[in-house]
Amino acid sequence: MGEFWHLASRFFAALPNRGPREADRVWVESVLSQREYDLWVRQYPPDRRHSASVARRVERRLAGGPALEEGARWVLASALLHDIGKIEAGLGTWGRVFATVIAKIAGSERVLRWVHDDGCRGRVSSYLRHPGIGAELLRGARSDPRTIAWAAEHHERPDKWTIPPEFAQVLQECDND
Repeated sequence: MGEFWHLASRFFAALPNRGPREADRVWVESVLSQREYDLWVRQYPPDRRHSASVARRVERRLAGGPALEEGARWVLASALLHDIGKIEAGLGTWGRVFATVIAKIAGSERVLRWVHDDGCRGRVSSYLRHPGIGAELLRGARSDPRTIAWAAEHHERPDKWTIPPEFAQVLQECDND
């Protein structure tokens, strides 16, 4: 039931179709490399707002928890770019609702096989494959290997995570707040 409430809250937050505040955009630009920022700005406006909000929560949480040591920009980049693969699907709020419902009805495995289909089926498949797509985009942007790993693994069970668990836990909790 927790997943339902998370998805419902994301849905209602996305309806206004607004991006982040200008102050958050400027902050994001200061955190990411130019290549990463170029990807980030391609996101659907509510995704940019969501990712900036997640990254700000991570920053606050880590101020009182695991230290953000010098050179740990990758943690904030991971929060900002974990859903970057969704840009390939090109789906807005209603398209994502449709994709989620179709995956529940038809089964994720079946939908994932639509990878080579054109049109709607291919876009739904891309949406479901966003973690792997995001990892590839981040490899192309020369992101930190831990940022790439988090994009690929953020929907996996904790025993599948390869980044330091103290950071993975904070990233997941802040994404689900």
